[in-house]
Amino acid sequence: MQNFKKLTLFFNDVILLYASLALMVLLRYPDGFTLQFNIHAGPFSLLFVIWLLIFYLADLYRLKTPRTSAQLAKTLTRIILVCGVTSIVALYLFSPFFALTPKTNLVLVGIFFLVLTYLTRTGLERFMRTGTYAIAFLGDSPLITETVAFLEKNPQTGYRVELWIKDASAIVMDHVPERMREKEVRLVVVAPSLLEDIPTVNSIYSLLPFEMDVVDFSDFYEQVFEKVPLAELSVNWFLEHVSTRRPFYGLAKRTADVIFSFMLGVILLPLGVLLGILIRLTSRGPAIFTQKRTGKSNKRFTVVKFRTMRTGATGPLWTEEHDTRITGFGKFLRATHLDEIPQLWNIFKGDISFTGPRPERIELSEQYAKFPYYEMRHVVQPGLTGWAQINYRPSASLEEAYEKLCYDIYYVKNRSLFLDFLIFLRTVKHVFVPKR
Repeated sequence: MQNFKKLTLFFNDVILLYASLALMVLLRYPDGFTLQFNIHAGPFSLLFVIWLLIFYLADLYRLKTPRTSAQLAKTLTRIILVCGVTSIVALYLFSPFFALTPKTNLVLVGIFFLVLTYLTRTGLERFMRTGTYAIAFLGDSPLITETVAFLEKNPQTGYRVELWIKDASAIVMDHVPERMREKEVRLVVVAPSLLEDIPTVNSIYSLLPFEMDVVDFSDFYEQVFEKVPLAELSVNWFLEHVSTRRPFYGLAKRTADVIFSFMLGVILLPLGVLLGILIRLTSRGPAIFTQKRTGKSNKRFTVVKFRTMRTGATGPLWTEEHDTRITGFGKFLRATHLDEIPQLWNIFKGDISFTGPRPERIELSEQYAKFPYYEMRHVVQPGLTGWAQINYRPSASLEEAYEKLCYDIYYVKNRSLFLDFLIFLRTVKHVFVPKR
């Protein structure tokens, strides 16, 4: 359901972009519409690809947060301005290729699209808030309670909770199929614990002839929150869903790591030398900081970074806000993520990848080992950035580290070149537009 709605929003934008282009051509060149549309379609198609990437980075296709009409108008206006500036830069840099000079055309397309997308998105998002997909929950747990509460507060996700039967015995005895048909339930979400009880399973099985889809709660939770419900999982789940070997994916990812780490290393070498000099000038100690981390298959390696703390500083394992151990220049390096540049060497060597669970300090890794299934994050190569990093704040406690583990396991299960590309795009966004 969520994927369908995201695709609906995406294709709506694609259609409106070309509709805006058509309106601009009709207004500016009424006597030669077909010829001028064909002339403009090629260059603007390339610009539209950039615009759609910006829309994605601006979370226009995420359904977790509802927007008022005023918030939508404000958000769209800002995004169109960013798209306009980006397009002007592209036209300036690649003017021989684009062969378009009138900036008025670009402004008109932006204005038309802003008006059209506001009108259509207002209607689409209102439709999505109606919660057209009726669902029922069978079973009870803290995570199920959390999920039901979230869906009730966020109808734009497309789900409407019609029934929640907490007691397993009631599922067998209380004419559940009839009640679900009365409420036109289309999706039944079942707690994993109920699937171990034969009478309950038989009762759930009887729902299938009534065109009701039945899904395990862990799968549904993963779809809604883009993380796994660790508390609901079992060893069997990992045996079924987590593959340790993906030869093509592994080869393609390693090849990309080597090529891009080498290219970026060469390009950023002068900047790295300059930063190293500035670190030495602004604080006592070496420019480079090394530390043992836990990598794939629980192997230890030495991570290389620019030093951002005072030499010999001791304190808590987690970096705190306004941490006094961080130097003045170190704050700048951390805020801009320039302290990560030396890790290109780790990527080139194969210690880490560009994307994957962030490698933890040995001391922290030993603490986290008490979490259930923590060792599964070591099935894959750790990364410079990861799914947990773009979806959750830096951990400052065991509770927050556990939450990040839920995102890490999601990545381990769903890892792919496409997911890696999405992580890269959203990392770029977080670098230039940090979370507040």
